[in-house]
Amino acid sequence: MVAETDRNLVRTDDSKMKIKLMAMVLLTVVCLTGSQSMQTASAQNLKQFTLEDLNFGGINYHNMVPKNRWTTWWNDNLVHLDVDKCSIVDKSTNKEKTLFTVEQFNKWAANTQGNRLLTLADASFPYADKPIVMVEYANIRQLLNFKTHKIVWTQTTKGFSHSDWNATTKATAYVNPDDYQLHVIDAKGNNHQLSADASRDILYGQSVHRDEFGYTKGTFWSPNGTLLAFTRMDQSMVTDYPLVDIPDPSKKPESGTRMAKPAPVKYPMAGEAMHKVTIGVYNLLTDKTIYLKAGDPTDRYFTNVAWSPDSKTVYLFELNRDQNDCRLVSYNAETGDRLAELYHETDVKYVEPQHPIQFLPWDNNKFILQSQRDGYNHLYLFSKGGQQLKQLTKGHWVVESVVGFNSDNHSIIILSNECNPIQRNIFSVNVDTGRRTRIDENGEGWHTAQLSGSGKFAVDSYSAPDIPRNITIVNTENAKCTRYFTAENPWRGYTVPQYKCGTIKAADGQTDLYYRMVMPVNFDPSKKYPAIVYVYGGPHAHNVDARWHWGSRSWETYMAQNGYLLFILDNRGSENRGRDFEQVTFRHLGDVEMKDQMQGVAFLKSLPYVDADKLGIHGWSFGGFMTINLMTTYPDVFKVGVAGGPVIDWKWYEIMYGERYMDRPQDNPEGYASTSLIAKAKNLKGRLQIIIGLNDPVVLPQHAFSFLKQCIHDGTQPDFFVYPGEPHNMRGHQSTHLHERISRYFFDYLK
Repeated sequence: MVAETDRNLVRTDDSKMKIKLMAMVLLTVVCLTGSQSMQTASAQNLKQFTLEDLNFGGINYHNMVPKNRWTTWWNDNLVHLDVDKCSIVDKSTNKEKTLFTVEQFNKWAANTQGNRLLTLADASFPYADKPIVMVEYANIRQLLNFKTHKIVWTQTTKGFSHSDWNATTKATAYVNPDDYQLHVIDAKGNNHQLSADASRDILYGQSVHRDEFGYTKGTFWSPNGTLLAFTRMDQSMVTDYPLVDIPDPSKKPESGTRMAKPAPVKYPMAGEAMHKVTIGVYNLLTDKTIYLKAGDPTDRYFTNVAWSPDSKTVYLFELNRDQNDCRLVSYNAETGDRLAELYHETDVKYVEPQHPIQFLPWDNNKFILQSQRDGYNHLYLFSKGGQQLKQLTKGHWVVESVVGFNSDNHSIIILSNECNPIQRNIFSVNVDTGRRTRIDENGEGWHTAQLSGSGKFAVDSYSAPDIPRNITIVNTENAKCTRYFTAENPWRGYTVPQYKCGTIKAADGQTDLYYRMVMPVNFDPSKKYPAIVYVYGGPHAHNVDARWHWGSRSWETYMAQNGYLLFILDNRGSENRGRDFEQVTFRHLGDVEMKDQMQGVAFLKSLPYVDADKLGIHGWSFGGFMTINLMTTYPDVFKVGVAGGPVIDWKWYEIMYGERYMDRPQDNPEGYASTSLIAKAKNLKGRLQIIIGLNDPVVLPQHAFSFLKQCIHDGTQPDFFVYPGEPHNMRGHQSTHLHERISRYFFDYLK
């Protein structure tokens, strides 16, 4: 592992950072799971994994993942959530005291046998100064005072989709799934219908721009809970793609259900007509709605809705269709009038706003803004009027997330990869001084943080290559950590491979790329093994990090158990390495990525225990695109491949993602032509299996079908398998079936 980072202050001195990175380049770390005696024991004394153990859809998977403890905060009180009870955790001693049980809740709520709360695992405590718990069950949302044992409020939630509850006013925004209309129901149960023209073509209160630019929902309550900003998306001009629902033969057919039914989805392909989004604001007190006067929404994106602390102003990032001109604009929430442009950022390639601005809790006249304009995503402090006051973080590393604030010591709690590109650590950033302090337990691994009400405490759940899961309680002010939970290794007693991590140089000869390698079980360096490259390679994702087993997917363990070596490389274009690392693929998706992956192949071939004549490759989505691209660009290298949900031609992909990285087809015809796999179908030599979900609304079936049609024309012979009714990824136990199919393909053809 990397040497522990200075607990007091991590500086951004370039020479020190270079020394740390050089140390990582020189150090190849091997993580051996289990005790030494386990690894040297004969295989007959250890259990073997099955896909039912290792795949998330498997019947025994729940026993094979590290145990966890689910927690939430009630102000600064840490609450352990369990199926049968909620308990207060003493942050110094870890001793727990039961607050109430599920049986007590049902008794106090006078629930009948057929209308009972079954678990408290999803309970929350929305009021810092009140002993009130909120639960949702049996189509109701309830608040119960666990001191007086009384239900204080109940709301019926039957028929709610996209539900968004506000704790201050107890009002709920929701969409009626039957007619798409947006409603707000107030605390007294009065229902207010906000829309009248909703349909499949016009959607209200839902995530827009196909979940890009940080969108996960379409409703945004003001701090005082009386105003609701919401999205309205007109997609009537967007073409329907004709997906089809096929009846499930395992279920008893109902009258008239024998025929497959059309299930079209609105899909804006790159270069074609784009939906139009506007932002409305509903006033719960006046029962009136206004729309922000942002101008013509044609070929524009409105993203990252934020509110001023006084609930009077709405903030938006506004982006042109080319996604290279971004502006932060403020609007009057009462009138919808445009107030001011506070920030403007441009880039020759693209700007990608992902995070709304956040006001300082202790100073309503200042906010923080995230941008990678200096090459890495960092925090900037602005005045309410739009003046940049200072850059709060700086260095050749990425702020991955803002967890929250500690008002008492004027600090921001963040997650970043400052310690190492494949780690994620918790830092406290003092806004006044700029001082950064790492506050997690050991400075290694991959951390998450859940902040208390005041921000003085955090729950840190983390893993490291040799640590399945540890949970600590962190004092964010003095970095004192108290271990709360240590998960045992759930794979103890099984035959487990070795997991390795290291670096190689990218195709540019300069950039370090991180890889993971999973060795065949009972590895013998004198033998030669078939190797499988698992690849993703696209933006907003990575595969190698410093969590348990170096982030290895369980399927890799299954294949290692069956005698294969697995190799995974994060090429340029993947996430969390800075703007230039990601944007090097601009307008030519796949080109640089393949060059880097072939550096990985060269490294594999240099290993005396890798059989260079038996190389396979597998990936899904962008990884499916990479799999076919590599097999048809380097047809003599890969003997076998499995491509899941593959993009075949970027002109058939959606506007928001596709045009960001490729521009429009009419503006970049050479780039689209050179990255299309249609022209490469004739090059296929190895055994290739393509797998898709028939109802995939992300990478449309047209991609795979078109490639198959071209292969027929060219006389090449891929194999094909489809999962009827499934979307982009297989759900439930079908995922186990999928991975058995993938495995069998390699068993059959890569021996």
